[in-house]
Amino acid sequence: MLSAELERTAQEIVAADRGILAADESSGTIKKRFDSIGVESTEESRRAYRDLLFTTPGLGEWVSGVILYDETIRQSTRDGVPFPMALAAGGMIPGIKVDKGAHALAGSPEEKVTEGLDGLRDRLAEYAGLGARFTKWRAVITIGAGIPTDYCIKTNAHALARYAALSQEAGLVPIVEPEVLMDAGNTIEVCCEVTLRTLQHVFRELEEQRVSLEGMLLKPNMVLSGKEASGRAPADEVARYTVECFRQTVPAAVPGIVFLSGGQSDDEATANLDAINRYAAKVRAPWQLSFSYGRGLQAAPQKAWSGKSANVAAAQRAFEHRAKLTSAAQLGKYTPAMEKETVSA
Repeated sequence: MLSAELERTAQEIVAADRGILAADESSGTIKKRFDSIGVESTEESRRAYRDLLFTTPGLGEWVSGVILYDETIRQSTRDGVPFPMALAAGGMIPGIKVDKGAHALAGSPEEKVTEGLDGLRDRLAEYAGLGARFTKWRAVITIGAGIPTDYCIKTNAHALARYAALSQEAGLVPIVEPEVLMDAGNTIEVCCEVTLRTLQHVFRELEEQRVSLEGMLLKPNMVLSGKEASGRAPADEVARYTVECFRQTVPAAVPGIVFLSGGQSDDEATANLDAINRYAAKVRAPWQLSFSYGRGLQAAPQKAWSGKSANVAAAQRAFEHRAKLTSAAQLGKYTPAMEKETVSA
């Protein structure tokens, strides 16, 4: 019974034409985002901003789920409705980030390992009581001179699988996020090789730790050139490398893959998602290919809002526009001309 419920939730999250809003930025991360628009990061300003996003009219048409942060899952709309309840009323599934962040890896300090397994079982029970139905844990894999090491990949894969097993035990769908960063100047071929290695280790650990693949989702990076690379690979190459990489590593039992936007610009993340879905349709890839975007959905509304209550409606229109375009890309129906469409008043 538990497995069937997890499967239904996972499938609902990756239903065609909808995806995930990743609104789980830590207090430190959102402070950087707010600094860029001249807004002081306080508990109330963060609440007001998330309220703006979550109460955007009709958002559930394009967004199936929202990943919250520990602070955010305990907050409410300006009308006093707890955020998880407000999201559920809008047809969206509340989720929660449960890891404690990436820290220096002992024995290889230039690499990172994600912490947070201590006390996780109790935290999961609390989050389920607050209304969460799925969880997320992010591991960071860095490309550089001599890295990533197998030691780093294996350590993070083990933690991801332990987290996933505990989440399913608590009746929550785990989103497993092994992110190969795009911060270096590497080629797309290097990213592909590292992503292959990473996913091979992740799924080996998931199997060993008895995680039900049908009751989880994968949140990986797209296979991309590093952002500092010259002659970065275009969208059609990104699509081919990405889908073929996953066809070699991701079991068909996984219901869906929800891509992160990483360091991509809004239009790049959307164009790449569109190309991936078009290519996947041609080769009949077995999974739903959707999105779990943070910056890829939020950059435009953050700029439009700029901390001013008078700008809430304009920011919601910008957010709706971005969500609509990303949803089109999830269906393989996006065109760059859509970027220039006027956001309705």
